[in-house]
Amino acid sequence: MFTQALSSTYRDRCALVAFCDTNQTRMDFYNREIAEKFDAEPVATYPASDFDRMVREQQPDVVIVSSIDRTHHEYIVRAMDLGCDVITEKPLTVDVEKCEAILDAVTRTGRRLIVTFNYRYAPLRTKVKELIMEGAIGEVKSVHFEWLLDTNHGADYFRRWHRDKKNSGGLMVHKATHHFDLVNWWLDSSPETVFAFGNLGFYGRENALKRGVTEFYERGTEDSAAAANDPFALDLRKSENLSHLYLDAEHEDGYRRDQSVFSDGITIEDTMNVLVRYKSGAQMSYSLYTYAPWEGYRIAFNGTKGRIEVNHQEASYINAGTGALTEGMSSSEQIVLFPMFEKPVVVEIPPSEGGHGGGDPIMLDEIFGGKPFPDPFHRAANHIDGARSILTGIAANESFRTGLPVKVDSLLRLDEWTSPAVDHLPEVAAAPAGDPAVLAG
Repeated sequence: MFTQALSSTYRDRCALVAFCDTNQTRMDFYNREIAEKFDAEPVATYPASDFDRMVREQQPDVVIVSSIDRTHHEYIVRAMDLGCDVITEKPLTVDVEKCEAILDAVTRTGRRLIVTFNYRYAPLRTKVKELIMEGAIGEVKSVHFEWLLDTNHGADYFRRWHRDKKNSGGLMVHKATHHFDLVNWWLDSSPETVFAFGNLGFYGRENALKRGVTEFYERGTEDSAAAANDPFALDLRKSENLSHLYLDAEHEDGYRRDQSVFSDGITIEDTMNVLVRYKSGAQMSYSLYTYAPWEGYRIAFNGTKGRIEVNHQEASYINAGTGALTEGMSSSEQIVLFPMFEKPVVVEIPPSEGGHGGGDPIMLDEIFGGKPFPDPFHRAANHIDGARSILTGIAANESFRTGLPVKVDSLLRLDEWTSPAVDHLPEVAAAPAGDPAVLAG
């Protein structure tokens, strides 16, 4: 998403100057992509061990962090200490200690951090925010939030590095951080108490054995009857992008993108239910499961003046490594407003194009466009928003472990850190015409 945007739409204002990664083959792949698709010059490449040298030599204004979740804090903190602002993928990080390191770095250096919560920018979700801000249902008292990941998308987390909870914080952090951020933003509040249950109930070898599975395989990209007969198997050879990006890169680091979802070694949950009480007094019941027959979500907001119901059936996909989606069923979305003592109303949703429900292009324009972006919905997210979003998931993980409710402030008190506003690239907005921002990813 970032390399394409910087190499095309925003190339007159922003210059992508370098890649830094653990795998040279993957960096070479993206250099070929930007050259062939956007007629852009290849950029410098650096191994992860040379991150500091990259910053010294390329002098980027902003570093974009899109490494695996458990390493986000390393590059965020180091980039800030070296004088850069930072854009980071969600989740901010995976545990309290790493979160504190990031918050300390923002305070110590005065640098700015943007967390890319593209879900906020989708027209459907913005419309929900608008209805709540306008008082359409009065004060929100409770939220019911059900998210379904289908057997394409949901299974994919159990093939990749996400399957190890040390890497991702589990889906309560890696995936649900999007959803918990939305509720924090919709309610303009923070989680106070979290109680949760979660287990691995479908994926993994033991669960497959219980269902009578007798043939197993190690990876989808292999010539075996077990892999060929499993609809969950992913054969990297069948996708040119996946083949170039992962199969061709295995010789460098041994990373396998196509592990069997019914193998041993999975330490994340696939079935999760959470109760949250917010500081506003509102309550939420939330569920996430990862082996659904269709993908999407249902949300209901109950307020003192009525109810909002949101239904969104998404197109199913597997991420092909370049931001392109392999679409399955068509998507559909609906918002229904039920005012108390009045007839229900189907709310018109503005049309949208682009990834994540139309949120990606709006967010990218706000970040890279360089123009003042007045936003009454305050969709831009900073380090405090990023921390607030992961705290619900971190507390849920703790509740999984102990079987007890968790007071979020006992994990981390966010009121001890400041929360400056953030929108477009902070220091580049005033750059002279023809003097592009330089970015390293």
